[in-house]
Amino acid sequence: MNRLELSRRTLLKQGGVALTGWALLNTVKIGTAPAVLAQAGVDILPWLDQPGENPTGGRVTNLLEWQELDSWVTPPENFFSVRHYNLPEISADAWQLEIGGLVDNPMTLTLADLQSWPRLELDFTLECAGNHGFGWNWGLLGNARWAGVPLAPLLREAGLKDDAIEVAFYGTDAGEETVREQTITQNFARSMSVDDATGPYNLLCYEMNGEPLPARHGYPVRLIVPGWYGV
Repeated sequence: MNRLELSRRTLLKQGGVALTGWALLNTVKIGTAPAVLAQAGVDILPWLDQPGENPTGGRVTNLLEWQELDSWVTPPENFFSVRHYNLPEISADAWQLEIGGLVDNPMTLTLADLQSWPRLELDFTLECAGNHGFGWNWGLLGNARWAGVPLAPLLREAGLKDDAIEVAFYGTDAGEETVREQTITQNFARSMSVDDATGPYNLLCYEMNGEPLPARHGYPVRLIVPGWYGV
């Protein structure tokens, strides 16, 4: 019997709902599954709270194409990319990492300095917190092999003071924000507690899948934090 001619009752009788549903999704492009299920006689319940178009769609610069995958490791050209502000042009020779604030030993590191520290290479999966449809077919997800320097030893070398409670990370990318009716220009930033920031697998990465980071993924260095959306 043709798969599309199976009725919902027949599927339930045969006890193969999950298996058949998987087969359907394996043979149909993502996004056409509802139409196929409708042809198969399966009742489709409409969304009552379907969100509208993504208001920041212009900032999504790349999406995972599931049908193109043939490896556990997502190629950089197929790895999703979302940015908040501009995409700055950065020279690796001029790039510097500054560690300051409530530390005993402020540090300024070049890329060469950073690469002289012990290297760690790990597989991490990244997912955007906005990966819930919006017509993107769950494309804001990817897995890569990241290589770089663990953050915790650098923070220990800098010597966090006892009254430090969080670590703030500032990027080079900048944009305008309106706060209390005032427009200001600021760098993109995120913060986390000292305990979270000193986790053993937080990486200052300079390689993605064995190659230097692409510009849209933070060249020359980006932070990877497992368990945090898209960070």
